[in-house]
Amino acid sequence: MTTERTWLPSSSHWGAFRATTDADGTLHVAPHPADPAPSPLLDNLPDTVRHRTRVRRPAIRRGWLEGGPGPTDRRGTEEFVEVSWDTALDLVAEELDRTRREHGNEAIFGGSYGWSSAGRFHHAQSQLHRFHNTIGGYTSSRGNYSVGTSQVLLPHLVGSSGVLFAHADSWQTIREHTDLLVAFGGLPRKNLSIAPGGVTRHTSAAALRDLGTELVVISPLADDVPTGSRSAWWPVAPGTDVALQLGLAHTLLTSGLHDREFLERCCTGFEVFADYLLGKPDGTAKTAEWAAGICGVDAADVRALAERMAAGRTLITVSWSLQRTEHGEQPVWAGLALAAMLGQIGLPGGGFGHGYGSMADIGDDGPLLQPPTLPMGQNPVSTFIPVARIADLLLHPGRQYDYDGQRLTYPDVRLVHWAGGNPFHHHQDLNRLRRAFGRPDTVVVHETHWTATARHADVVLPATVPLEREDIGGGFRDSHLIAMHQVLEPYGEARDDHAILAGLARRLGTHREFTEGRSPREWLVHMYERWRGGLAAQGHDVPPFDEFWAAGELRLPRVSHPSPLAPFRADPQANPLRTPSGRIELFSAEIDSFGYPDCPGHPVWLPARQRRGGPLHLIANQPATRLHGQGDVGAVSRRAKVAGREPLRIHPRDAAERGISDGDVVRVSNHLGACLAGARVSEDVRPGVVVLATGAWFDPQPDPVRPGESLCAHGNPNVLTADVPASRLSQGCAGQHAHVEVERYDGPVPPVRTGEPPPLAER
Repeated sequence: MTTERTWLPSSSHWGAFRATTDADGTLHVAPHPADPAPSPLLDNLPDTVRHRTRVRRPAIRRGWLEGGPGPTDRRGTEEFVEVSWDTALDLVAEELDRTRREHGNEAIFGGSYGWSSAGRFHHAQSQLHRFHNTIGGYTSSRGNYSVGTSQVLLPHLVGSSGVLFAHADSWQTIREHTDLLVAFGGLPRKNLSIAPGGVTRHTSAAALRDLGTELVVISPLADDVPTGSRSAWWPVAPGTDVALQLGLAHTLLTSGLHDREFLERCCTGFEVFADYLLGKPDGTAKTAEWAAGICGVDAADVRALAERMAAGRTLITVSWSLQRTEHGEQPVWAGLALAAMLGQIGLPGGGFGHGYGSMADIGDDGPLLQPPTLPMGQNPVSTFIPVARIADLLLHPGRQYDYDGQRLTYPDVRLVHWAGGNPFHHHQDLNRLRRAFGRPDTVVVHETHWTATARHADVVLPATVPLEREDIGGGFRDSHLIAMHQVLEPYGEARDDHAILAGLARRLGTHREFTEGRSPREWLVHMYERWRGGLAAQGHDVPPFDEFWAAGELRLPRVSHPSPLAPFRADPQANPLRTPSGRIELFSAEIDSFGYPDCPGHPVWLPARQRRGGPLHLIANQPATRLHGQGDVGAVSRRAKVAGREPLRIHPRDAAERGISDGDVVRVSNHLGACLAGARVSEDVRPGVVVLATGAWFDPQPDPVRPGESLCAHGNPNVLTADVPASRLSQGCAGQHAHVEVERYDGPVPPVRTGEPPPLAER
């Protein structure tokens, strides 16, 4: 006799799904039945939810437990002592109170940058910030690692980043209207699995399989070119996209192919940019020949592409990866200027896009609808940092720095409270970050697994995974709202972030203010019904919570907000953008007034700083086998490992010069650090380029080549990427590129230790 399975609905950053368990607790997952292109990353879930690296009980680093708070270089090396929840919460509450009394709330950094859940209530960042707002506030972070540079730049140019992110043309519109799509940074299908609030129907991934539009893909990586499409691959040298954009713009200008009427009516500052293209300020005309010499392409091809772009409806898109580099503002700004010269901004399927191929919801055709959200309240502390400056914050209290025309000062942070994120994935120069994490008095982390961030904490509080709690899943432009049912019992003594913070709030006297007297289920009802009321006021009939929960999902009503670019194009005076001029700013007098040499007032070619580290150009892109570091212990991620380490792709010519064969363990190094990886010899990368995806769990061990230093035995490329900002304007992450040397590693190969918890003892 067989028992029919009960499949429960849930959602994740890589898609909505159904889940069930066997009698022994084994998890099974299946994609949402309406998904035309399900993500393979769902197959990481069964291994990760009960993996031996789950944090089972509250744990405290022995040195902090016995010696008390204070700076130390022992974080990341000492054993942890497991304690009761009451002990852990008492100690954390006492330390929060001590810090705010002795140093003020500015001395508390509420980290929580991360992707812990697609659920809207158990969104760790919202929970943590709501809690800190009830106890007097915290130093916060602004922006994100994905598009932190563009988030600062675009408001100066087009009034807001949402003009491009929220209102991107759908793939269906592109299919119907676009003759040519020119993709700077490519259209990697691997990224189209992912969106912060989840994806029910992966329409972007499905659309790329049969787009029909002519594509020119500009990237050093062949897998940035969609399969099954009419694509031309331009394998330019990494970091030279701006030179190509300028060479194309110069050709349009000198051939009279630019749209003078659009530039005069809808833009400001073109004459300054045109003078730069012609070389009037610096004596160097940005010709096709000039661009070809930098990019490694043929000048005749550059001129032909410019003419092809002007001959029909053309969409120019710049991937998010290009702004995660030094001078990352420039490819975005130059791409916008190139599109403006074609005069098609505001036309369906034409103009400029930013992020196609970078995220599933860019180009999705779902409704523009904000899902239910947890109110966070107001932060009484105004101090913030740009998110990618966390190591600078900890290492240099009192130091001044530039940011978007302001002169700011790093506060003296004494306590770091992090939930739902892993800075040892996102950040650069991890050896420097380790030193930075040694400076605070106390580091408190809520974690599901023993990640590197947990191992570098003083207090680790075990958190549940989404399948161990109830929530509401909803993403920007997703087609459905998902009732995320609880499928599993919590692992060990794990608690959800709300319960953890409610316990702290009770000890600090703000329990009523934090919880408002509601249980998590009551919060879900409250959030949903408040959201439902807003839709009812707009004329949409949405069922009550009980019906939604029983059904497991809700197909969202078609709520659209037309792009402001179409009415702006029709009448810029009546429908101005929120820029100083009301128009597209090809020259920004405001940015120019800041006087930043690394980001002047118009798009420019700024060569990278003097090359250091080695002859090979490393691209540290997003992985295809997990989301950031999430799921690294899952089956999909593990199958891609080489000798148990992250694979490094290298061109056959570069491999042969170094005596490297496919499957070899290799040492990747530069002046910042070193790691071990597994070689994958491939012609899908440009010669002189190697690719090592981010997200392998950081595993620092003694470096036998450099005594006294460490290497990552697992292959995390962020030991090699410099912790420098894109520019003084944005202070954005610039961790996409580095220069390295790669050698076959013939010494004793250390075991990878990330699959086991750190040494644990009981009190």
